[in-house]
Amino acid sequence: MSQAVGLSNAGLSPRRVGLTRMLALLTALSALALLGVASRLTPDAAGAGTHMQLGLPNCGWMMTMGKPCPTCGMTTAFAHATHGQFARAIAVQPMGAVLSLATAAAFWIGLYIAATGSRIGEVCGNLARPRVLWVVTGAGATAWAYKLYTWP
Repeated sequence: MSQAVGLSNAGLSPRRVGLTRMLALLTALSALALLGVASRLTPDAAGAGTHMQLGLPNCGWMMTMGKPCPTCGMTTAFAHATHGQFARAIAVQPMGAVLSLATAAAFWIGLYIAATGSRIGEVCGNLARPRVLWVVTGAGATAWAYKLYTWP
């Protein structure tokens, strides 16, 4: 099946396949670490500020402007998502909820590639096209507008 879609490892050097597997494992472990840290955080009831449990300072944007920054609520959304509270994650910061799911997908895909040597990562990497990046940027801007609208 993988040969039908051009994802066979035939013709690739063992060194390249090994490097791909190592990078995939590094990606999986990084995603797992991020999700592991988020799972140990208690989501802030205010919808932002959870990052301070990591020893980070208050949001400078929030302190200066009195409004949430484009990433306000991301850590809180990740914490909610890792606790299985997806509706709350979306309510707090929709883009943070999406990114938490993308991080979980990166873990599983990275683990699969590391274990099997699959080239499916190349397909995922090809998604980083300008049109897709513009859609992601638009989604992030929309999530920020939502956060500004819902901010007390």
